[in-house]
Amino acid sequence: MTSVHHVLAPAKLNLFLHITGRREDGYHLLQSAFMLIDWYDTLHFDVRTDGHISREDLTTPLPPDDLITRAARLLQSATGTPLGAHIAIEKSIPAQAGMGGGSSDAASCLLALNKLWGLKLSVHQLAALGLQLGADVPFFLRGDNAWVEGVGEKITPISLPPAQFVVVKPAEGLETGKIFGSESLKRDTKPATISLFAADPYGFGHNDLQPVAQCLCPQISEAMEWLETARLKQAVVKGRMTGSGSAVFAQVPRGTDLSQMPLVPATWQNWKIRMCGNLEVHPQKGWASSDD
Repeated sequence: MTSVHHVLAPAKLNLFLHITGRREDGYHLLQSAFMLIDWYDTLHFDVRTDGHISREDLTTPLPPDDLITRAARLLQSATGTPLGAHIAIEKSIPAQAGMGGGSSDAASCLLALNKLWGLKLSVHQLAALGLQLGADVPFFLRGDNAWVEGVGEKITPISLPPAQFVVVKPAEGLETGKIFGSESLKRDTKPATISLFAADPYGFGHNDLQPVAQCLCPQISEAMEWLETARLKQAVVKGRMTGSGSAVFAQVPRGTDLSQMPLVPATWQNWKIRMCGNLEVHPQKGWASSDD
């Protein structure tokens, strides 16, 4: 095998995100449900025999040392393979959205190169590497929708009913550090249980980061107001922010299209709005052995 093309890297939504405490080292303790959705970046891989890692940006330009190239170099270094790769990326998932695009790209890179280079590392081994790149990378590597706890290291697979969502990403993004560093961030939400969440997965909980984020990025409030208008028109479950980025989402009746949503304000230049469905599993689930 010398190439793997059209590798899909899906985005995720945080159905809720609660901050339940803070460790002495400053890391926040959280609970969340991560859900894979059909908004993808697409990656293409070709083997290089000279050991070099090169990247080609087919759409949005990325920083020279982004998570994709870092993932490739990390895997190369950890295994000692003499092989390299040329990686082409069609970027679609917006940055600073809270949708995990960079982490998903890194995970798909690890899975694809593990296969392309014939390394035969397990998901457990890849996840240990992925954690060095970002807290969300192991989630995408494991390939299931998940209940996530601790500082993001406790991942429990969950099943979710099929559903459709409208996702709105304002032009402005958000830096995670600014939100978690805020003195006004609520850090004492009472821990919940999976069974309580499962009774109403698309209406459960809230995002503790949202009040701080709305102060830092007023466009989030604009998006939330638009979703509220949509709720009154389409019986949409109340919207909320995903993760620590500026994107917001709400469940809509299956079969809804954007033409049935409220008119988008003319001031929303460079915003992204998309209808998405949830995924049962990651497109590359099974590409690495589940044996530890």
